[in-house]
Amino acid sequence: MDKMALAQQVGETMYANDRATRETVGMDLVSCEPGRARMRMVVQDKHLNGHQTCHGGFIFTLADSTFAFACNSHNHNAVAAACSIEFLKPAQLGDVLSTEGVEQVLSGRHGIYDVKVSNQRGETVALFRGKSAQIPGTVVNP
Repeated sequence: MDKMALAQQVGETMYANDRATRETVGMDLVSCEPGRARMRMVVQDKHLNGHQTCHGGFIFTLADSTFAFACNSHNHNAVAAACSIEFLKPAQLGDVLSTEGVEQVLSGRHGIYDVKVSNQRGETVALFRGKSAQIPGTVVNP
């Protein structure tokens, strides 16, 4: 199986098993490629905080999930070892938030991934950086 097909299978398998992403938050997996993932979420009423903007925890979760798909895309189980986020612009009810997570470095068992969160106008809402650590096992058995 080639790397692209494997990454797609990893993404489909993880998404099917990830009830928090699908059901609780309402995110969609757009694509999963080797070292890269894209996701999308529409800001709904359930995502709003006391200021009537999207709660930062949901933006973080969207970025973190994108990071998870990107760092597992090589079919080596990987988890977050560290991560941080910079919130740059509020997201409003009805905004369509899109993410792109990109592998910056993969060395041994550790990787660094950057995730950009943008709204439907192309404005950057947040920037996330995650460090992954590989653990035993694979997502799928190719």
